Amino acid sequence: MIRILAVDDDIHMVNFIAAELRQAGYEVTEALSGEQALEILESETMDLAVVDVMMPGIDGFELTRIVRGDYDLPVILLTARHHIEDKERGFLAGSDDYLVKPFEAKELLYRVKAILRRYNHPEDDLIVIGSLRIDLKSYEVKSPNGILFIPLKEFELLALMASKPRQVWSRDSIIENVWGIDFQGDEQTINVHVKRLRQRLERFSPDVKIVTVRGVGYKLEVVT
Repeated sequence: MIRILAVDDDIHMVNFIAAELRQAGYEVTEALSGEQALEILESETMDLAVVDVMMPGIDGFELTRIVRGDYDLPVILLTARHHIEDKERGFLAGSDDYLVKPFEAKELLYRVKAILRRYNHPEDDLIVIGSLRIDLKSYEVKSPNGILFIPLKEFELLALMASKPRQVWSRDSIIENVWGIDFQGDEQTINVHVKRLRQRLERFSPDVKIVTVRGVGYKLEVVT
C-alpha cells in the first residue's frame, strides 16, 4: 500500500488531508511539525509527503530540502493564496508540485496520483544507481562487469532499495513490498536474502553497497 506523510501544524487541515487520502486507499501518517515529520521518517518508509509551508521551527521549505536530500521522497507543498510567491521557493527547495489553500480534495488526489505515477513507473522501466542498471522488464542487472542474473526475490529486493537510494527500509516494509503482507516467514528470511545480495554486489558492482542501519533496517548507497 502507498504510504503518505501529511505534515501541517493545523490539526484540522492535517486531519482533512489524511481523511481524504485514506478514503482514496492510501495509508497516511500525520505529523504536526517538521520535527515530528523527521522523527517519523527515521523509522518509517514513506512514498510521498504533503507538506505545509508555514510551520514554526522547521518550515515547509527546509523540511522539503531535507526530505528530498536525505530520503529522496516526492513532495507536494501547501501554501496560502496570499503567499503565491512560495511557488518559486518551493520548487527551488525541491518540491514536485504545490497546492494553494483552500483546495478541493479531488485536486489533491489528482496531484498525488500524477506524482506517484511519475515516480513509480519510469518511462524506460530502468533504474540506474552507481554502476548498476536495473532493468525492470527483463529482470537483468547490468554493470561494466556484464549481466547479473539473480533469483526473483533478490531482484525485487534490489529494485526496491534502488528505487529510493539512501532511504532506510525497515524489515517490515521490505516484507510488505517484496513478500507481501500475508508472508508467514520471519526476519531470518530477509537476513539471508540481504546477505546473498550483498555478496553478489561486492563482486559485481563494488561501488553499490547494502548498508545495515542497526535497529531499523537496510539502505542502498553508492560509495565513491
